[in-house]
Amino acid sequence: MSLIVAKFGGTSVADYDAMHRCARIIIENPEIRLVVVSASSGVTNLLVELTQADTDAQRRQSLIQQISAIQHLILEKLGFPNEVVVRIEAVLERIEALSEQLSVQRSKAVMDELLAQGEQCSSALFAAVLREKGAKSSVFDVRNIMRTDSFFGRAEPQIEQISSLTQAELSPKLTDEVIVTQGFIGADYQGCTTTLGRGGSDYSAALLAEALKADAVQIWTDVAGIYTTDPRLAPNARPIKEISFNEAAEMATFGAKVLHPATILPAVRQKIQVFVGSSWAPEQGGTWIRHQVNAEPVYRAVAVRRDQTLLNLHSLQMLHAQGFLAETFATLARHKISVDLITTSEVNVSLTLDKTGSDSSGHGLLNESLLQELSQHSRVRVEENLALIAIVGNKIATTAGVCRRVFEVLAPHNVRMICQGASPHNLCVLVAESEAAQVVNALHQDLFETPEVI
Repeated sequence: MSLIVAKFGGTSVADYDAMHRCARIIIENPEIRLVVVSASSGVTNLLVELTQADTDAQRRQSLIQQISAIQHLILEKLGFPNEVVVRIEAVLERIEALSEQLSVQRSKAVMDELLAQGEQCSSALFAAVLREKGAKSSVFDVRNIMRTDSFFGRAEPQIEQISSLTQAELSPKLTDEVIVTQGFIGADYQGCTTTLGRGGSDYSAALLAEALKADAVQIWTDVAGIYTTDPRLAPNARPIKEISFNEAAEMATFGAKVLHPATILPAVRQKIQVFVGSSWAPEQGGTWIRHQVNAEPVYRAVAVRRDQTLLNLHSLQMLHAQGFLAETFATLARHKISVDLITTSEVNVSLTLDKTGSDSSGHGLLNESLLQELSQHSRVRVEENLALIAIVGNKIATTAGVCRRVFEVLAPHNVRMICQGASPHNLCVLVAESEAAQVVNALHQDLFETPEVI
């Protein structure tokens, strides 16, 4: 029998009714043996606020009460089963203790431990909902197998260790019951809880699917698949039935909210197909992401990623010299900064950084220490309030007329940066965030809503 790993996001496990819908999806498909859940919608944001240094005692109590209320509403619908109540109350007590600990001493390790509690609650409750519907199900603590380094807030998974631990400790359990586990969290070699960064539940599901050599990963969310662009920006956006790994990776990287950017990587390594669908309306179908697809159009989608930062470095050391870029990237690497786009001239280099890639506690990327290091060998200028827009498709770099068509649409707007040619699957532009919606809608109209669309 095929093995499917299904991941349910925060809105899919937001309350009892949402969990009930997801349980029906699992029961109707016996090939789903492993379920990965996020925290119930809103819980992680409340936990993030609990980690903040300026949260006073009164506000902490209010936040804990809100978290508790979300769990108790689900427990009430379940009829307050004793073993689940005991488990949830223990987690709530742990949340209170960790928040008090943080109020005395700041610690990223404690922050990660606190942020992990949302998934501890949702996994226990979801397994109970499955049992209520007649399924044999239990909870498995993913920290036993999701081995990471100790970079708290954005921990890096250790692939080989995850694979061996998963085969030894998780795989044998999948024969007899549906296992529910947690996304977003892991543990380092000392057993300390870590988090994979915001949105990391998708990544968790794909890593576990890779370790299990699963046939498919299902990502269940609140939209019916991946669209040609955000429907809120372009009313005529339409769902995509099938998309390649390369296209999906570009879309995830450049802003498609449906997928976490890293999700595709484990799937690509094992050629595991990925399905994205709506847990609210599974009958509507969704998008399949596959290694090979039937059609490869020049234009597949328009993705947008807001809250971008442009880092400009000016230095005469670059002029006919070697090593400047190596030194710059070494500095960024020491601070765990990933660069998206880059353009260079003789004495300038411009880099885009994604602020949404900040760690799970919400801390930003450009700290004072990093800026001081960069300032030692260049003049640094930071520009913010920008949006990165990517036209995603196939053979973009080698298809005549693509740039002309795109630039005609962009003519009324100031484009701060252009990147094209490094990948056959995208053409990227950086514009003011205030103009992003208008630019996306205009591009979508021209590329997808005209008769000559490819």
